Formats: sequence, structure tokens, C-alpha cells
Amino acid sequence: MDPAYWLTAWDEGRTAFHSEAVHPSLPMFEETFLGGGAHRVLVPLCGKTVDLAWMIARGHDVVGVELSEKALVALHERDARAPTVTDAGPFRAFRSPGLTLLQGDVFGLTPEILVGIGGAIDRVWDRAALVALDPERRARYVATLRTLLAPGAVVLLETFDYEQARKPGPPHAVPEAEVRALWAGARVERLAEHDAIEEVRPRGWNLDRFQVTTWRIQV
Repeated sequence: MDPAYWLTAWDEGRTAFHSEAVHPSLPMFEETFLGGGAHRVLVPLCGKTVDLAWMIARGHDVVGVELSEKALVALHERDARAPTVTDAGPFRAFRSPGLTLLQGDVFGLTPEILVGIGGAIDRVWDRAALVALDPERRARYVATLRTLLAPGAVVLLETFDYEQARKPGPPHAVPEAEVRALWAGARVERLAEHDAIEEVRPRGWNLDRFQVTTWRIQV
């Protein structure tokens, strides 16, 4: 994930990855992911997703991390939020009820920063962060997450698998073996999978299959 790539994508409006609907995996797996009371949920590379508001409305405290100020401004305008803005280490922290948005590079996030903005994380919604990263950065990304998570924390992860040689990422293919290797030592459970080739075909991708898998990972 070259930061300049994503900043340019937001600046130029190349955000086909954004959806104005809540991701279907959240309501589908709400109980196994968010059951058992209120949680503190981290959403890496959050963009301006409406998933944040969906979780806040259900009583969860949400922390989003995003490089693009443009995306964060758009989110606040859409949801009619008037945040207070402070510094939090290398991040700018936009805070409003139930929501903290950190503008900056997710690799700069530390447990100490989390303590300063409310405490440890016990849930992660990784809708499109891992698949946005090139192979060289994925192990570092998961290692960063592991330092932030409370014992027993749960990650809801969505990955894609396809013939990478026929389409350069992002999004990148992350096959099952890599998911299990990255999260070695955690309990990794496949919740669902389907071939979404008909959904992505209008984008002109030269693929025969595009497998989408949803995982529940407990550390």
C-alpha cells in the first residue's frame, strides 16, 4: 500500500471500493462478531464507510484509521458530525460521540496512542485493509494489530482470492494459507465464502473467479 496511491485515489475520486450501504457481513455475523455487550472496534483504512455509524448506533465505540483527510471530512459532513480535533502521536484525532478517527498511517498506531484516546481494542473490522496491502507489508500490518488487541479480541476479516497474475492489486489476492500463516496462534474460522465474479465483472477485470471469504479470528 503506497500511501500516495490512496491519497491520489481519494483526491481524484477513484473510490469504487466505497459503498453507501452497510457491508452485508456486519449484520450477517453481528452476533458472532459484536455479541456480548459493547465493544471498542478498530476499523483500519476506514475511508468514509457507513459501517462506522452502523456500529455506533448499536452502542459500540469505534476507532477508524484513514490516511485521507478528504475521506474523513466527507464522512463528518455526511453524518453531520462536528468533531474536536487534537494531536495523538503522529495522528490527527477527530473525536465525536462514539467515534474517534485517526488521520495517518495505520503502521504508526501503538498501544500508548490507544490508551490516550480511550483504551485497548477488542474487535477489528477488516473489510478491505489486508487486501489493500502488498505482500511485503501484510505481515507487518498483522503484527501491528496484534500489539493493539486485548486478550481474546476478535477480528472479522474479509479477503479476496483470484489469479493475481491476471490482475495487479489492489485489491490483492490473499489466499487461505496466507491468512492462517499471518494469524498463526490465533483461532481462525471460515464463516462464509462465495464467488463474486459477476459482481466484479463490470469493472473489466480479466478473471474467471473472484472468491470472497469472511473469517472470524480470535487471538
